[in-house]
Amino acid sequence: MKLLHFDDFKLGVLNGDTVIDVSDIANEVPHIGAHDRINGLIENFDNYRARLEAAAVSGNGVPLSGVRIRPPLPKPGNIDCMAVNYMEDGTRDEPAPINAFFKSPNSVIGEGDTMVLPDIPATIFEGEAEIALIIGKRASNVSEADAMDYVFGYTNFIDGSARGLLPPGNTFYQMKGRETFAPMGPYIVTKDEIADPQKLAVQLRNNGVVMQNFNTDDMAHKIPRCISWVSSVHTLEPGDVLATGTNHRGLNPFMDGDTIELEVEGLGCLTVYIKDDLKRTWERITRLQHAESGADGVLTPQTGGKYA
Repeated sequence: MKLLHFDDFKLGVLNGDTVIDVSDIANEVPHIGAHDRINGLIENFDNYRARLEAAAVSGNGVPLSGVRIRPPLPKPGNIDCMAVNYMEDGTRDEPAPINAFFKSPNSVIGEGDTMVLPDIPATIFEGEAEIALIIGKRASNVSEADAMDYVFGYTNFIDGSARGLLPPGNTFYQMKGRETFAPMGPYIVTKDEIADPQKLAVQLRNNGVVMQNFNTDDMAHKIPRCISWVSSVHTLEPGDVLATGTNHRGLNPFMDGDTIELEVEGLGCLTVYIKDDLKRTWERITRLQHAESGADGVLTPQTGGKYA
């Protein structure tokens, strides 16, 4: 099943290219707003699933093209993101030590929204293509063997990053937590629709050009390990988001006017736009292309605009 928010945060079920409004069903969940309604629905999904499935095949819907898609999780309680969690196409000798960081719930944007690059002295702005897990039930000190029982579904996720800020080595908070730096969507796909989340093609396109192109089988710490480890640090609640990291070799600069498309196999396509009032520029190449050119450093240097 595919669940999405649309227009004024109505809740819908997607059937092909048709959105069926199931807000009346979802509104039975005690809630204050759309953010805790979807969390409550996820937590109690077994009580509502049959009615949602019946609504999905009723045919009483509207074309997807005629609605404004909103973030599937407007304000998650937690957004945990795995750090350095890919083997980079076999170029790493061993996995990096398991690690993660938080993003602010205020960073969330959705399909068709705009990532805004702030006026800060970042050396480059990038966005990391990721598959994110949606937690289905409270998880604390979960074993790897049981971890997948706690997954409700999946969504596309872009981890926006403002790199190179000072002081060196102490930048996760200011690099990752900026507003608009957590695009996700366009919808949640329940886990029963994804046979194996560790064998999914991931592709990020910038202005139609493929920049990141990898598979989740390159993940260093697999999904059960990620859930187990994060849940040993803090309890995960229904509707929380756990982003699983990226293959860094295709990372590329995000610049004003860019159209970014992220497509994880089976999860639809998330499209967001980039706005930078300062019109800063970088060479349009990936990290791998930069390295293969023999240039110094890991990151492509800025070529124009403020802070260049």
